[in-house]
Amino acid sequence: MNTLLLLVICVCVLLTGYILYGRWLCKQWGVGETDEPTPAHKLEDGVDYVPAKAPVLMGHHFSSIAGAGPITGPIGAAMFGWLPVVLWILVGGIFFGGVHDFGALIASIRHNGQSIGEIINVNMGKRAKKLFIIFAYLTLILVVAAFASIVASTFGATAVDGVIDKAASASTASVAMVSLLFIVIAIIFGLSVYRLNAPMWISTIVGIAAITACIAIGMNWHPIYLTSKTWMIIVGIYIAIASVTPVWILLQPRDYLSSFLLYAMLGIAFIGVVGAHPNMDAFPAFAGFAVDNGNGIQYLFPVLFTTVACGAISGFHSLVSSGTTSKQLDKEKDAKPIAYGGMLLECVLAILTLCAIAYAYKWNAANPDAKLAGATAIFAGGISKMVATIPGCAGLEKILYTLLVLTYSAFCLTSLDTATRLARFMFQEFWLEPGQTTKDIKEGWKKVVVNPYFATIITVVLGVALGMTGYAKIWGLFGAANQLLAGLGLLAIATWLGNKGKQNKMCLIPMAFMMVVTIISLCLTVKNQIGIIAKGGADWGPYAQTVLGILLIILSIVLVIEGINTLKTKKQA
Repeated sequence: MNTLLLLVICVCVLLTGYILYGRWLCKQWGVGETDEPTPAHKLEDGVDYVPAKAPVLMGHHFSSIAGAGPITGPIGAAMFGWLPVVLWILVGGIFFGGVHDFGALIASIRHNGQSIGEIINVNMGKRAKKLFIIFAYLTLILVVAAFASIVASTFGATAVDGVIDKAASASTASVAMVSLLFIVIAIIFGLSVYRLNAPMWISTIVGIAAITACIAIGMNWHPIYLTSKTWMIIVGIYIAIASVTPVWILLQPRDYLSSFLLYAMLGIAFIGVVGAHPNMDAFPAFAGFAVDNGNGIQYLFPVLFTTVACGAISGFHSLVSSGTTSKQLDKEKDAKPIAYGGMLLECVLAILTLCAIAYAYKWNAANPDAKLAGATAIFAGGISKMVATIPGCAGLEKILYTLLVLTYSAFCLTSLDTATRLARFMFQEFWLEPGQTTKDIKEGWKKVVVNPYFATIITVVLGVALGMTGYAKIWGLFGAANQLLAGLGLLAIATWLGNKGKQNKMCLIPMAFMMVVTIISLCLTVKNQIGIIAKGGADWGPYAQTVLGILLIILSIVLVIEGINTLKTKKQA
């Protein structure tokens, strides 16, 4: 199979799905049929509820959901061959992830922009809401810990015997400098558009030029050399501030401007595939249902469906759709291109990653002493080396590699502060009664715990502390936990649609599949961790994964039973 042919087929399939299935979903859910203002207008507060123009909100949404997932997922699943990964990306994106993201956004705006937890509260009951929020909050803490650690290590300087080696740390210092300059540019952009009323198109052109300048400056001037531990503390302070500042001054403009880096990355990858169009000879189409990857036997089911998450379906997306995007949606008709279109665009990135893997496999076979290893090197190296084979582009390889790595790290930071804000929302909503908002709490201890500053401090302290003390010991649960979130998100959407008397089968079938995948994955994880414990000498990691895995299995079963009972009750009524 030629990578260019594969890319063309996949883009055509995804585009067809967007037009036909997306249109059908809009019709089933009544999207855009009324002129009722969205929560961003009805509840506008200048902090969280702020209407955003469609391109700006698309930038925020796409930047937040993309992160590193559509790159690391396909690379991790490549051991099974490219064909099962492609099929899951296409089927999962159109019929699973697109429905999940789009449905979560529509359900949220019909519930005043509140999260999936509140949708569960209204449609399934208070107990189900409490269980879901506890699980979602703890998952977000794990995300904050992981992404804060990744960002800090990306920025951190190398130290030898306690002394920072500036020569060896030039690249990380460069990435850190560009990221800091980027934040400054985003704030200026937000002030220009929302306070000085500068035209969006002029601000965008100036913003893109400023991004280019930031990259040029950062690559040539990077005086800040700090250890990863120091950066971890700085990142914690940053996300604490970002979580409570008005979205128009940092979240919206930074994510909007960041999206142009992602679009540039997509464009570069397209050029590489079109120009080089390598065959996938070194990349097997199918390696089998059971593969030994050096760490034991891995089974295609369920591993494929928990590894390729963001490129097909990811529970984190429903939290973004119902947590931040729904509070900024200007018009209901914008929901389809932003949520459904954003998911399918992420599928395109996942397919491009497969093309990069194919070239990396080919390169590694021809250059055994200079192999591309690790997600960053495989993606950035594969794409930049493809472009370098195009006549006249050989000199661009190093620059493109640096740009792709920078973009990769930028989206880790984007997902990080979005996750922090989402966790803050979850913490606040946990204490609220049905129909309540934080403004309704006037006194008592609840007034303290629903305070955004208190909720943010708790979230950041827990996340950074876990990041510094070994989140990797329980990271193995994240894939299943994330897909459990997806299944529960679909369950919430299905119960809402059922209670409204609307068609919900488009949610029930994907939900059932994801719950089965999750439960089997968790059972295998628990079995493996018990085996590690039985051998003796295990630290706290296997014990934690065993206990948490069992709790997640129980949680999924309880919430599915709650959902089934809700749907049965409605049907009988």
